[in-house]
Amino acid sequence: MEPKKNPKADLEQIRGTFLAGGLLMSMVIIYLLVNLKFYDVKASELGQLVVDEMEEEIIPITQQNTPPPPPPPPPAAPEVIEIVEDDVEVEEIEMIDTEADAETIVEEFEVVEEVVEEEIFTIVESMPEFPGGGQEALFKYLQKTMKYPQIAKENGIQGTVFVNFVVGKDGKIRDAKILRGVNKMLDEEAIRVVKAMPSWKPGKQRGKAVSVSYNLPIKFTLR
Repeated sequence: MEPKKNPKADLEQIRGTFLAGGLLMSMVIIYLLVNLKFYDVKASELGQLVVDEMEEEIIPITQQNTPPPPPPPPPAAPEVIEIVEDDVEVEEIEMIDTEADAETIVEEFEVVEEVVEEEIFTIVESMPEFPGGGQEALFKYLQKTMKYPQIAKENGIQGTVFVNFVVGKDGKIRDAKILRGVNKMLDEEAIRVVKAMPSWKPGKQRGKAVSVSYNLPIKFTLR
């Protein structure tokens, strides 16, 4: 007669087996969780191969003392090219040492200043004036200074002598000459009187003193 199995005993045996298996499985999971490394993976990296980061090798930077480059050579002077017509002979220039020795004779040159011709006006904005009253003072001067030549008086020589002279920018009278004369004696007396005149007030053009050519009629009359 076979012994009758107790269902309750079988259930306890199965329960113990599952309990032991579950305990073993929990230990394995805990072990794996302790030794397993977790990596943050972005959504964009899903499906891609994830490569472990390699430790980057640090290369030391050393500064080398490089000597400065030599300065560039100066640019060559441009060559001057002279264009000469084919039918013109080119004279060769002989270079002579110009260093003077004891026997060298140095020729001296006299420097002549160029004389600039002064502009003489005939009509200006402000004409020259005789000092002390203009024309009226001039007539008084002529009557007082002029001497009628005796020989001309005895021979009844009379008339008007036209004299030209220049009143310089400094007011001095110069370059007196006869434009139209009457007689040599009367002409000479007219020139003498003009040259003896004092300095005039110079003429002006645009506010600047200038030299002016002036014509003066001197009348010799017998009474």
